Amino acid sequence: MATILIVDDDSALREGLAETVADLGHHPLPAASGAEALARLRETPVAAVLLDLRMPGEFDGMATLARICALPGRPPVTVLTAFASPANTIEAMRLGAHDHLTKPVGRADLAAILDSMLSSARPDPGDPAPEGGLIGSSAGMRRVLKTIGLVADTDSTVLIQGETGTGKEEVARALHAYSARRGRPFVPINCAAIPPDLLESELFGHVRGAFTGAVGDRAGAFHQAEGGTLFLDEIGDMPPPMQAKILRVIQDRMVTPLGGRSARVDVRLVAATHRDLPALVEAGLFRADLYYRLNVVPLLLPPLRERLADIVPLAEHFLAPSGKRLSAGAAARLLAYGWPGNVRELRNVVARAAVLVRCGVIAPDAIDLPVERPASRIEEAGLPADWLDGDLPGAVARLERTMIALALREADGNRARAARRLGIQRQLLYAKIERYGLATPGTDLSAETTVDVANPDAPDELGRG
Repeated sequence: MATILIVDDDSALREGLAETVADLGHHPLPAASGAEALARLRETPVAAVLLDLRMPGEFDGMATLARICALPGRPPVTVLTAFASPANTIEAMRLGAHDHLTKPVGRADLAAILDSMLSSARPDPGDPAPEGGLIGSSAGMRRVLKTIGLVADTDSTVLIQGETGTGKEEVARALHAYSARRGRPFVPINCAAIPPDLLESELFGHVRGAFTGAVGDRAGAFHQAEGGTLFLDEIGDMPPPMQAKILRVIQDRMVTPLGGRSARVDVRLVAATHRDLPALVEAGLFRADLYYRLNVVPLLLPPLRERLADIVPLAEHFLAPSGKRLSAGAAARLLAYGWPGNVRELRNVVARAAVLVRCGVIAPDAIDLPVERPASRIEEAGLPADWLDGDLPGAVARLERTMIALALREADGNRARAARRLGIQRQLLYAKIERYGLATPGTDLSAETTVDVANPDAPDELGRG
């Protein structure tokens, strides 16, 4: 049995978490504030911490996290919040959080994160970082944000891969902005946009007289980024001769300007490509040794069609300068499209609508999208075309009803098994079955008990705060 410190200013949510933690075989230790949590840590050995992000007073969740992570031999901490953002996700991971989860947290997820915390330890954090510019709360994007937080303060080379338009440079900038190098330059170089005969000079620089037209010394990108971050975009398009020279720089951290002498550089290298580098290596078009040098920390950006939860927030972000907003129908149309051009295409579509619409609300017909568009995930799932029509509560209710009906069908009407499958309590499932009119004659009303379903008397969700 491990002692788990539960920090939340909402007594009902704190007690709900405590009951589930106890049901999982651990000893819950509640604290109603950051200050009380720090006092508890001084008095009692604690194996892990569940920490609410939003709390009043001097020690909010992030300040409490920083204090806990500064303690010698401190326990692992998972931050829980109903208001996840790219900035607080990255910052929590960078400060040293074990994980950053959105509420409500299901029993299975809570059990998994406790097991993970109790079998691992996290390194000490560095200094605070500034606000980032990334937007996204989808599962795929949150994995990216957590990775940024974990590796930002290291000097490890990062290889960002993803389709064109997914935001690879934004991720590179976030890695720099949240690192200890943020006070030094961030230098982006597009390897596909510079002619091969000029790329070497652009990267390494040259001295006066090195070639015809070299009328003075010029520092290359490696020296311009000294102490900071060099971002090599579209490195999959780099010519093979230059690949060998970049490999040498990565190995030795020495740069030789054209016509000059070698000098050591202190640069954090981040590379990106939309190409399939392993396939290029297999075809002999990209050096295997360079690929392995670059792929120290791989970071795969999901395409926008796999980030449904991010489409409307991104569109609203792009609309914000115009003061205009999306109608429900316009939002539904954005969600139903496949976005082959990803975030870049979304930005252009929204910008076009903002320019061409005079009123303050963007109507569906103002969203200019191809008629023959790729099938969306909604259509591929066999759902009706009007699945996303109307307001958000209506769409959530339709999704909830569909999932419950499917779980009951797969469990042959056994509600206890259906509750386990859905990760909710039986009492909550009974209420939703009644609400959606899913009870049918002959349905198995078994109240079979199971250790996989939380106490029916406990709150039906583990918190929002």
